Amino acid sequence: MSWSGPEDVLLSTSLASYLDKKLLVLLRDGRKLLGILRSFDQFANVVLEGACDRVIVGDLYCDIPLGLYVIRGENVVLIGELDLEREELPVHMMCVSAAEIRRAQKAERDATDLKGSMRKRMEFLDLD
Repeated sequence: MSWSGPEDVLLSTSLASYLDKKLLVLLRDGRKLLGILRSFDQFANVVLEGACDRVIVGDLYCDIPLGLYVIRGENVVLIGELDLEREELPVHMMCVSAAEIRRAQKAERDATDLKGSMRKRMEFLDLD
């Protein structure tokens, strides 16, 4: 086994190995973007070509096309290469339209808000 020099270490930890590959980029606000990495800089600012915003609600999902997309590095939480040989999503997931996924997001938000307000109303019952 040979020792690799500092240049090899820098190259292996760089985004350069992901150029022209399909990536998943997880953002701080929870969005999941997919696209082909075309460029990046030392601040992890990245340019995705053919980008789409993958919205998942329960077993429903929708890929909303974004086109050429620039992402500021400070918003990136995770970048990973997608394995093109494997299915991206489990088979039970169902692709729906953008309008349907927005309705599902609203219903999910409304349910969460209702749960929170019910919890507040019932706090007086907590005797612990």
